[in-house]
Amino acid sequence: MAVDGGLDEIREFLSGRREGGAQLNALMAAARNREIDCVLVCKFDHIDTDSPVERAIFTIIGAMAELGSLLISERVTAGMRAAQERDGYLGRPRISQSIASEVEALATATDLSTRDIQKRIDGRASRGIVRKITKGAQTTPPPAL
Repeated sequence: MAVDGGLDEIREFLSGRREGGAQLNALMAAARNREIDCVLVCKFDHIDTDSPVERAIFTIIGAMAELGSLLISERVTAGMRAAQERDGYLGRPRISQSIASEVEALATATDLSTRDIQKRIDGRASRGIVRKITKGAQTTPPPAL
């Protein structure tokens, strides 16, 4: 994705565990000399939180990740609320009673699998809906004589 945006992607595995590591020193020198614009750390292993600064950085990174998650959740909730106000219904479109009856008849009269029943009705209902109707039809006791 970085390459698509006109950025160079360089995958290096650096460790800051030992002070004075050659790769880490080269990276830091390149950053100081403005040879690179950005350094992105995408994985933390063995995070050291001994000093107050390290704990603060870790806390800030965690807070930013949580903020991003909450913003996404807020947008999804707002979108769902708007869709419900606009359409009055959330979720998959309801299937007609005739399709439900057809699925139920196939489930009780044959030993077709859920997938086969869904194919037989030409995909007019999702496999999950077919499974739900089939399960209900198979657990319903036959009428008493």
